[in-house]
Amino acid sequence: MQSPKLLRNAQTQHGDASSVDVENIFLHRHMLSTNPTSGGNIVDREESPECVWFPDDADGNPAGSKDPPISMTEEKSETQSKEILPEKRKASSTEGEGHVKKVKLDANGLKTKRPGFSDERYDETSYYFENGLRKVYPYFFTFTTFAKGRWVDEKILDVFVREFRAAPPEEYERSLEAGKLTVNYEKVPKDYKIKHNDLLANVVHRHEVPVTSQPIKIVYMDKDIVVVNKPASIPVHPCGRYRHNTVVFILAKEHNLKNLRTIHRLDRLTSGLLLFGRTAERARELELQIRTRQVQKEYVCRVEGRFPDGIVECNEKIDVVSYKIGVCKVSPKGKDCKTTFKRIGEVGSDSIVLCKPLTGRMHQIRVHLQYLGYPISNDPLYNHEVFGPLKGRGGDIGGITEEQLISNLISIHNAENWLGLEGDQIVSSEIKDGATSTSVVENPINGETAKPVISETPDPSNEATTQTATQTCYEEPDRSFDPKKTTSDPQCSECKINYRDPGTKDLIMYLHAWKYKGVGWEYKTELPDWACNSNIDYDQL
Repeated sequence: MQSPKLLRNAQTQHGDASSVDVENIFLHRHMLSTNPTSGGNIVDREESPECVWFPDDADGNPAGSKDPPISMTEEKSETQSKEILPEKRKASSTEGEGHVKKVKLDANGLKTKRPGFSDERYDETSYYFENGLRKVYPYFFTFTTFAKGRWVDEKILDVFVREFRAAPPEEYERSLEAGKLTVNYEKVPKDYKIKHNDLLANVVHRHEVPVTSQPIKIVYMDKDIVVVNKPASIPVHPCGRYRHNTVVFILAKEHNLKNLRTIHRLDRLTSGLLLFGRTAERARELELQIRTRQVQKEYVCRVEGRFPDGIVECNEKIDVVSYKIGVCKVSPKGKDCKTTFKRIGEVGSDSIVLCKPLTGRMHQIRVHLQYLGYPISNDPLYNHEVFGPLKGRGGDIGGITEEQLISNLISIHNAENWLGLEGDQIVSSEIKDGATSTSVVENPINGETAKPVISETPDPSNEATTQTATQTCYEEPDRSFDPKKTTSDPQCSECKINYRDPGTKDLIMYLHAWKYKGVGWEYKTELPDWACNSNIDYDQL
């Protein structure tokens, strides 16, 4: 008789609050990091800690449009090598040098097979649809990283137990014994001491979190840009426990849109307008417009209580409380922020509010609404008493320190419900195969710059709209569960668990990116159901 399976929260897939550890959150935060060199409206971020474990693709850091540099040099003569190598490397044995050369070749081989960048990686698993959710068949995936300096001469098992606490020590020990956790693609004992330039690889059986089965609708598309309406619950790009259940993977797998450049982001639970560049030139142009605040952004949200009449302006500075879990709050030591709000309707005791962020700080709209005392009705983070009896109104967090706030957030919430970037965070990334390339923007047929004002209502006269299906080669996926496609791993702890399907409250937050208007362009989406349950004439706004 099999032992009873443990029922755990499908949204977290980490179990109850006590099982959520900082390292899991640490990993997720790293994989959402943006390019620290980006300027303008971006929240400055500290450099990613060296201890973070990352996959061998660049999806975890989409801000980089180029391949990460391989730390191995081209083959040189022995004399040249001695001249450029640090003293520690000179002392390496001949056997060690042989391993290093092997890593170099294998790493370059990986470069052409980076997960998320090739058809092989897109095809590593597929979707099925169940109970209104898009689900991913579990699949095997390899995480890789080069050895950090502080790991050298330490036992591999000790390093993993200390720095990668996403799995228990016994699981890493089993992985070493089974040859799933390797060094330079070779099996090693648990007391193996890490050397400089070692390439560590860990094969895991990956289970992704379900997202909504609502389709990602194409708002507008031409040769330079793709504009979509992102449903709530779907992350923009691979991060944390999400990979195939992300906008960039779904567009690639189901619409054949594979070479997109991410221009900005939305929080996972936020729905609405999302822009991707199809050419590097157009992507850079739009990024610059957003960074220099030439883009007018309008969001619609639903907040608790009756919001005041007239236009309410909030200029409170916002500071990042923790980069690890991605939480912000109003603080005098923060960065300048400005958001205007206007109540445009009511639903019961809640208000529908039009939001116009004039800067682009992380979680800006959510934090300003919390400060004003009208948090988004179902915000799982900023509408919680973990911020004190007043839920952060007026900056009051109940007299506790920021360190205690972070500790309370970790213990009460599942961090994956909060982590993510608001729509105004700029990135400069290419979701494409291997090395970088340049693209030339063709001139419009009429020789003029188009100025589209697009809605989601199909217009037969709009060639780009009518040919969307043809251009993207979209095919309706097989929605039924196929047991032949599922995989299992006897050493995978998640295979032994039955997860509860997430409900509506786990998938939606009442915040929607409605309109973006830049220099010579304007796009808008249809509104979600929760924003249409009142007599609001949106055309008059």
